[in-house]
Amino acid sequence: MNEFVAPPLRTLHLAAGVASLDPDQWRSLADRAVEPNGYYLADWGLALDGMARGGTRASALTAHSDRSSGEMGPGTLIGLIPVISAWRAYRIPLPLLVSADPYHALCTPLLDRGRADQAAAALLREARALGQRALILRNVTLDGGAMKAFTTALERDGLQPHRLNGQARACLDATREAEGLLREALGAKKLKELRRQRNRLAEHGEVSFQVARSAAEVAEALEIFLVLEASGWKAQRGTALIQNSGDADFIRSAAPALAGRGQCEIVTLRAGLTPVAAAIVVRHQNRAFYFKLGIDESFAKFSPGVQLTLDLTRHLCADPAITMADSTADPDHPMIDPIWRGRLLIGDVLIPLRRSDPVISLARAAIALRRLVREPVRRAAHILRKRQEKKA
Repeated sequence: MNEFVAPPLRTLHLAAGVASLDPDQWRSLADRAVEPNGYYLADWGLALDGMARGGTRASALTAHSDRSSGEMGPGTLIGLIPVISAWRAYRIPLPLLVSADPYHALCTPLLDRGRADQAAAALLREARALGQRALILRNVTLDGGAMKAFTTALERDGLQPHRLNGQARACLDATREAEGLLREALGAKKLKELRRQRNRLAEHGEVSFQVARSAAEVAEALEIFLVLEASGWKAQRGTALIQNSGDADFIRSAAPALAGRGQCEIVTLRAGLTPVAAAIVVRHQNRAFYFKLGIDESFAKFSPGVQLTLDLTRHLCADPAITMADSTADPDHPMIDPIWRGRLLIGDVLIPLRRSDPVISLARAAIALRRLVREPVRRAAHILRKRQEKKA
């Protein structure tokens, strides 16, 4: 018997590439999205696809309005998911499409809020037309508007989604008053200790929290962030953005472009003239996304990452445009979990495209086996990272 092996890149030629999308239509859809996702904004996604390590050659699963209705203009983009093949995502030779995000942050699809169910159904039809048997959404909000739309679309076809995993990660209820929230989260004793550390840090110069908002300010602050991120344990693990030319080019393109549209900030904590911590924050609609943090580990005993996060919490809670911030951090993150006590349920979901399809069972079994094999390595890396972050 000949063993079936799907050509790894076949699906990438079936749908148009992300780079071929109209940026203005993409931005318009993002403005109307039923659920925000800062990591699927056009300026982020196009830079990611063209430059970042592991981010190139993604296809675009798209849905458009009925060209005959003219309600929103013929062919208006109403749904979008950047996707890759199951071979690229899992090394599984099955006809599946998988949501793309090389940084494993968030893959919630963009669906027009006025026609989310229609958009979800159209995306499923396109996947079927491409010969696919299932769609896997990785790192999607499990109880958000996008998943509700897909569940509704599946029910109409007599199908249901299969949750592959789920986990709760830290988020911030930015509608609350910051000081009360921090007292409740950390307690008086911990806050007193952090104030003591901040006073000690002030011996190196006045402590200030600065927010870069314009494209020019963000471009300048980004270089400070890149240096800080590459000065500590992330550089030792090889995960600092500046260590890969593609990643560095990507963020240098995406961050200022988004800032020009009010969708990116870089926050910096300084002791006098010395930057001791900096972070990239992406904004979409009423939500902020805490992308990455970099610190100067020579100031580690003053908890610069925590100090910056406290100021960022105050900054976001004071902003009436932001109601929630997603940490996009691993579950049980030692730094952010004690501060941001809200929890956002994130997981991977397999969406079948046909009834009683044996490929679905094969896919679930293959992914479960892959996770079983990789889990010990993942846990060891997670424990090591937690130790490094606590030390920092």
